[in-house]
Amino acid sequence: MEMRSPLSRVRGLGAAHEGVAHWWAQRLTGIALVPLTLWFIWAMSGLLGADLAAMKAWVGTGQNAALLILLIVAGMHHAQLGLQVVIEDYVHAEGPKTVSLVLLKLGAVLLAVINIFAVLKLTFGS
Repeated sequence: MEMRSPLSRVRGLGAAHEGVAHWWAQRLTGIALVPLTLWFIWAMSGLLGADLAAMKAWVGTGQNAALLILLIVAGMHHAQLGLQVVIEDYVHAEGPKTVSLVLLKLGAVLLAVINIFAVLKLTFGS
């Protein structure tokens, strides 16, 4: 027999039994995206009209490549977390929900890997 109250058994756990970790991850990636996005907009405004060689030279600097990769990772993770909430809230059948969540996570990882590969290719050449 359980001596804990129903409230104490579920405290800190959401419907998916993940607690507030998902909520915190969404907020932290959102906070990280603010300066990264502002940096990206500022940097790209300086490269308006630049050719591929100038873009390669810009990405080729270590800090720019690192910040681009951070922007990609934070952006993809933030988007995946947000879309996961939408799927969990509005897809009620367990089968389609599970398939949608798996496809979402695979798609986010695939897009992140493709984008990171593009940054690395621009950084280190072909």
